[in-house]
Amino acid sequence: MNKSSFEQNGGTYRMVGDYRIPNITLPAEANKPLGGWGLKRKDYLMNHKRMQFNIMLMTGTLWTHLAEVDEQASDMFSRLVEQMKVNEGITEQLKVNDQMEWVARMNNIAARAREIINHELIFIA
Repeated sequence: MNKSSFEQNGGTYRMVGDYRIPNITLPAEANKPLGGWGLKRKDYLMNHKRMQFNIMLMTGTLWTHLAEVDEQASDMFSRLVEQMKVNEGITEQLKVNDQMEWVARMNNIAARAREIINHELIFIA
């Protein structure tokens, strides 16, 4: 019997009833828990970059990519918030003197930092 190209390249089959099913396994990949940024990136890839998502899933690079994006985004968020606080003069003294003003300004900074991260890390090709 002639070997299929799959068998010629080292592939094997298993018999299930009358059918030959190829023995295919995905490469092992570290399944590090993802944070919000990684999950957001995954959602974006699944819904808007389906081909890229499937290729990364089949080559075993998806979870590594998502974990890297999650870590980069978390670090970038912390840095941006701290830099914006310094640039805009938001101090602990403001927090003591006018808590509502401090909360409003910090929420504004956090929203802007999220927008920057979404634009530069999450919603890109």
